[in-house]
Amino acid sequence: MLVACVDVGSTYTKAALVDTGGGLVATASHPTTIGTDVLRGLEAAVDGWAYDEIRVCSSAGGGLRLAVLGYEALVTATAGHKVGLSAGAKVVHVGAGPLASLKDLRAARPDVVLLVGGTDGGDEETITHNAGLLARARFRVPVVLAGNAEVREALHSLLSSAGVPVVSTANVLPRIGVLEPGPARAAIREVFLKHVIGGKKLSRGPRFASLVRMATPDAVLRGVEVLGDTLGADLLVLDVGGATTDVYSVLTPDAARAEVAGTLWRSRTVEGDLGMRWSAPGVVEAAAAERMIQPSPSLLDGACARAADPAFLAPPGDPDEVEIATLAAKIALRRHARSGPDLRDVRLVIGSGGILRHSPPEAARQILAAALTDTAGGWALPRAPRVAVDSAYVLAAAGLLADDHPDAAVALLTSV
Repeated sequence: MLVACVDVGSTYTKAALVDTGGGLVATASHPTTIGTDVLRGLEAAVDGWAYDEIRVCSSAGGGLRLAVLGYEALVTATAGHKVGLSAGAKVVHVGAGPLASLKDLRAARPDVVLLVGGTDGGDEETITHNAGLLARARFRVPVVLAGNAEVREALHSLLSSAGVPVVSTANVLPRIGVLEPGPARAAIREVFLKHVIGGKKLSRGPRFASLVRMATPDAVLRGVEVLGDTLGADLLVLDVGGATTDVYSVLTPDAARAEVAGTLWRSRTVEGDLGMRWSAPGVVEAAAAERMIQPSPSLLDGACARAADPAFLAPPGDPDEVEIATLAAKIALRRHARSGPDLRDVRLVIGSGGILRHSPPEAARQILAAALTDTAGGWALPRAPRVAVDSAYVLAAAGLLADDHPDAAVALLTSV
């Protein structure tokens, strides 16, 4: 069976043709046609291919913006934030405790709200208060309700009767120290497919929305999970994209390192201000804030030019391109490590993203090495990891195949 696996990104649409019984057949890419209809770029990427099925993930239009409302900042709000990141979302707002108003929530412009609070049988007041505020405001942004099971049914009814789009699922933190992200991740995916893809008006008809199975970061994380399970070792993926730089880690569970808000041994962070095109100026600004550089006018001008023209193609090895990518990788990895995961035992580091796939091998190694030897970052570095580049861009494809073609996903990840 031939399956076309396509990632519609913010800058490029990447495709992999996979034989579920025999591995990778072909790859292709085309600039994402976000200014017209993303289906044009998708169809151009797979033009000439014969396939039995097509599967699509997407981060076009900025991906999934998620707000988290929880009981208190150090426990359920933190747990919800971790779940949101693992679901392929950019967490744009975290609120803790009973909300006085929805002003900050509205200002964050989320696509989805993750409403959590209280362990099962624990605090009911906060999540009930916040649900009531959303209901009285007749909030129109979809809500994933994943808090205290004791009040789930009543709060679902309250929100639904007020016209708030709501999906209920199991508590993300049923007990202190026990983080269960799976059901909430699945519910966020359901809402993403039903409400968000169509709402971004990336395509004129319904076909594109019907093809998309998940957000791209969710697909990549699924592929990273499969690879981690297959290798049985701690691994790290650094994906430098046009709009964001994402970091994924799959670690071996260790009770001694567990946290009160639950430890996500498979995690992802997304940095919406770090990218090679749309958010290139943010890289320079963040690097200056981290005291990595004294920003030069030429570098800032180059970053602004890239943001103004996301289709800009730099020659291989372009110095500004390499410097922006190096800074984005270093800052993103610093932030990921500071969010909690202990990366000292990472044995495999995989680089992804167009800058790493299309640069000369020496330039790609230089970018990754700079991030992995960043002793000034305040985090413990991996000890002598093996480094590779996802040059065929198979992580997202493997994630799209993993659930019902697991053998094909494993073969794809281990044969390229």
